[in-house]
Amino acid sequence: MTHFPFSPQLTSSSFLRIGQLSNVDLNEDIRELETELPRQHPNEIPHNEKLLSLKYESLDYDNSENQLFLEEERRINHTAFRTVEIKRWVICAMIGILTGLVACFIDIVVENLAGLKYRVVKGNIDKFTEKGGLSFSLLLWATLNASVVMVGSVIVAFIEPVAAGSGIPQIKCYLNGVKIPHVVRLKTLVIKVCGVILSVVGGLAVGKEGPMIHSGAVIAAGISQGRSTSLKRDFKIFEYFRRDTEKRDFVSAGAAAGVSAAFGAPVGGVLFSLEEGASFWNQFLTWRIFFASMISTFTLNSVLSVYHGNAWDLSSPGLINFGRFDNEKMGYTIQEIPIFIFMGVVGGILGALFNALNYWLTMFRIRYIHRPCLQVVEAMLVAAVTATVGFVMIYCSRDCQPIQGSTVAYPLQVGGAGERPSGVGGETRPCWVLWHWTSRSVPSAAGRPGSPDLPLVILSSLPPQLFCADGEYNSMATAFFNTPEKSVVNLFHDPPGSYNPMTLGMFTLMYFFLACWTYGLTVSAGVFIPSLLIGAAWGRLFGISLSYLTKGSIWADPGKYALMGAAAQLGGIVRMTLSLTVIMMEATGNVTYGFPIMLVLMTAKIVGDYFVEGLYDMHIQLQSVPFLHWEAPVTSHSLTAREVMSAPVTCLRRIERVGTVVDILSDTSSNHNGFPVVESNPDASACRCCGMVPDSLFPHQVFVERANLSLVQRRLKLKDFRDAYPRFPPIQSIHVSQDERECMIDLSEFMNPSPYTVPQEASLPRVFKLFRALGLRHLVVVDNRNEVVGMVTRKDLARYRLGKEGLEELSLAQT
Repeated sequence: MTHFPFSPQLTSSSFLRIGQLSNVDLNEDIRELETELPRQHPNEIPHNEKLLSLKYESLDYDNSENQLFLEEERRINHTAFRTVEIKRWVICAMIGILTGLVACFIDIVVENLAGLKYRVVKGNIDKFTEKGGLSFSLLLWATLNASVVMVGSVIVAFIEPVAAGSGIPQIKCYLNGVKIPHVVRLKTLVIKVCGVILSVVGGLAVGKEGPMIHSGAVIAAGISQGRSTSLKRDFKIFEYFRRDTEKRDFVSAGAAAGVSAAFGAPVGGVLFSLEEGASFWNQFLTWRIFFASMISTFTLNSVLSVYHGNAWDLSSPGLINFGRFDNEKMGYTIQEIPIFIFMGVVGGILGALFNALNYWLTMFRIRYIHRPCLQVVEAMLVAAVTATVGFVMIYCSRDCQPIQGSTVAYPLQVGGAGERPSGVGGETRPCWVLWHWTSRSVPSAAGRPGSPDLPLVILSSLPPQLFCADGEYNSMATAFFNTPEKSVVNLFHDPPGSYNPMTLGMFTLMYFFLACWTYGLTVSAGVFIPSLLIGAAWGRLFGISLSYLTKGSIWADPGKYALMGAAAQLGGIVRMTLSLTVIMMEATGNVTYGFPIMLVLMTAKIVGDYFVEGLYDMHIQLQSVPFLHWEAPVTSHSLTAREVMSAPVTCLRRIERVGTVVDILSDTSSNHNGFPVVESNPDASACRCCGMVPDSLFPHQVFVERANLSLVQRRLKLKDFRDAYPRFPPIQSIHVSQDERECMIDLSEFMNPSPYTVPQEASLPRVFKLFRALGLRHLVVVDNRNEVVGMVTRKDLARYRLGKEGLEELSLAQT
């Protein structure tokens, strides 16, 4: 065990030694160099979910009130503080505008690329089906999907892996205080946006709404700092906000703006940041986040309305609009409340099954599919299988509905694109109608009375009983060959009788497993819309069953049951309650559905939690992230700070030798990224805690200025540290000569003279509450003489959790 070069009395003290249970300082610059070196990928990576990774550092959400900080604050007068407040509002407005513009870009590009893909498939079907080439049509569709998804998976797997998935678990961790590498970089945003577009266009069972939360958070992190480290550009604005505390608040606003742009739900966005993310909250922050959310929704609404030719209509508040639910046609009665609660139970069970299957699938991926090339191959396989399943389901479907008078929003049309009223808000959108004709059909439908002017597809090789007659459409096609957002709206608003129960049952079953298989692929994609689509399908089936049981006398409209099923399924998977209730209400535009939606979501969460964790929490756990929940485990009162702390602790003296500090910082395995500053007691051999200094206050400026005698007169300012934030140069990049190592450095102006400390007898829940509520990175443990005996970090608290057999302690590992 290594000791400090202190006096014999000091080095004999246990708390001045370097501890073995310390955190690891993994500087991002060093990590980037390591990632460029060739690696040997094992065939199997042994992984245990009962681990905590040492590779994740904590963010420091507590301002260090050292001399430099206090001097800067004292120089700022009242007018300057008002200017800072105005800048906060300006940043929130910019976050809302840019988030809305990014959402518009995603929506417009997806619409155009998907239309191009359908036109290519249509042209080839027209060419080959007359010659009996139906199998070629299937092969073409699967190949196009796999090719598009391959591009989206390659850019994620090989360029920025953190852009995979929806990004919600990563943003939850960031707002919780965990530093996830590269999570809020510009490159991550670019890969995220491109990946989402390619995933949706590639026909995967995914949605583009969930990743908007991650996109908004990245936008907020970049704007609030006034520079881009990826582009190596510093615009010299907003320098005051270059610290973890301010950055966290703006990232919360960005996440809320993303939710608002996705669902047109500004209030739901604010509540999402409160419920799922932020560890700290106040009234002013709430108002600024709501402002950013409203600006995001208004920007998206304005741009999309102009794009759709309705500049003054403002009819597109979000990427998905559930359509308005009319109380007169789709109202509910008090007798239906128990039925809704039962649907919540079903949603909780199905959500738990979804999460359990995805858990084992994710464990398999971590162990065996960890190479980027294998991840790309898996994504292509899923895309091809999804296209094949959809094609076969339509091929075998006998659910033909008359197109005359139908309000189906987006029936699939292989053979041509047309326009027809959607039946939802009276808007007009592209529709794709699949026509199945017998061999006796004429080769063109052009000029047919009462029929749209559509090219005809002759599928003469199929048995006649599987075809839809002239003037009918295939309801399975409208569910499978639409984007998931459009299919959800169809299930909500199509009139009774639009779907056969067998169609809904088969679609629910197949899409459930496809969505479960898809979530966790190395592509940018969300789970919100697939969950809503699954729930809407079985919810509508449930409503049809009720109508049959009651012989159509009551509860005839299955649309409201599709809505409740969607809420139950989504709640059973992600376990959100308050924010999801408001999001669903705002998306439907009907407050009266708030009470049944709340009951359904609460029931789904209670039932689902009985079996397994929510999907986002489960993936956070599988990544071994030291995530801190709102409260400590309920059975942890028997543990004290002495039992959970890391000891011994590396300490520094108020006036320390430069060589000693350099050696401590160079040994990345010997510290907790923060050091208590102690002073000797003349009457005793022990040292009392007099301050705390984080490692971030040791950038190269300290040693260049302090060790070089010619520059010793220059006084450091807090701006010198903010210029290097958030990636401070590693100590290994600083050359300190032997003469400079003998110089002395006074830590008084860098240390926080009033660090948070707890006595060693404090209970774990008390320590947890203090650490979590204040957003701390380090908590010093002292004895009754104020002597440092240990240090509590995030990992010391996160490794205790409540398992099935009571309180359990997780192992720490370099994963």
